[in-house]
Amino acid sequence: MHSSWTRPESTENAEPRWGHPDGLQVGIPPIPGPRGLLRIFTPYLDHPRERLVNFIAIEPVVEGQTERGYSELEPSTLDPGLRGKRLWSMDRPGDGPDGVAQGVTETIDGVECLTVWIGVERFDSGADVRVRVHFRADRPHEVEVAGFAEDDSAPLSHLVLTATMGNWARLRTLELADRTVTPAALWPGFSGTAFAKHARFALSELRRDGEAAIVSAIGDETDPWSAAYSDDTAKHWHFLGRLARQTWTVDDPHPELEALVNARWSYWASASPIPGGPAFENFEVVEPFRQGATFRFSVEPLD
Repeated sequence: MHSSWTRPESTENAEPRWGHPDGLQVGIPPIPGPRGLLRIFTPYLDHPRERLVNFIAIEPVVEGQTERGYSELEPSTLDPGLRGKRLWSMDRPGDGPDGVAQGVTETIDGVECLTVWIGVERFDSGADVRVRVHFRADRPHEVEVAGFAEDDSAPLSHLVLTATMGNWARLRTLELADRTVTPAALWPGFSGTAFAKHARFALSELRRDGEAAIVSAIGDETDPWSAAYSDDTAKHWHFLGRLARQTWTVDDPHPELEALVNARWSYWASASPIPGGPAFENFEVVEPFRQGATFRFSVEPLD
């Protein structure tokens, strides 16, 4: 039995943060940071409580369209004048957006689990989705996320849940089944303040554990703490804590599943160069939309 979970103590004005007391945790606004994003916290990497290791963005694609919705970037209609879709927490789908959900605990196959649902403001495309966030007591460095379309949503072709801030950890080595790839090899000479074009890797190129598909990314520096930053680099981009491997695991992959990465030369919303050159920014697995398809995201210390 799990001794305790990190979860809101009440439903009024509590911090919306859930997960393992000494393991991986997930939060949503108003925890500081951009709107429209799940926050991934890893205090076991010797991080202060407010330090997050990554975000997960919610990016649906409506059938017949090619453009994603961007939960972080689209203007809000519920909160006019603000950029980023509103997120809220629920104990069960359909609960109202008021207050903060504590999450529901249950024992599944002898393992205590915690589940919280995240409501997402309707996208401009007509996509209307929610995300299930699920923790298992026996996997302290992992969260399972699953996307669902609401009954009144426009039909979806994809619902991408993307780890969207690989630059902070300076992820530069993507671990595939029989090789590794780097930004320097994928986009030689890339620079500037835009994103590199997505590189795509089919299911056949990913590591497997039985049926499960696995893809991981790590940094390439042995001493990232001593990196030299440009004078205009914001302090929150400076690396701290322990080295870690970030991994997506899909237990029941669709045959058309792909792993995608892009890269940046400069940190987001700045012209500050990333020490050591371009690093992966968005790191995701993408497959045709299936209601409730689950994706496990883990952050494991390397030492």
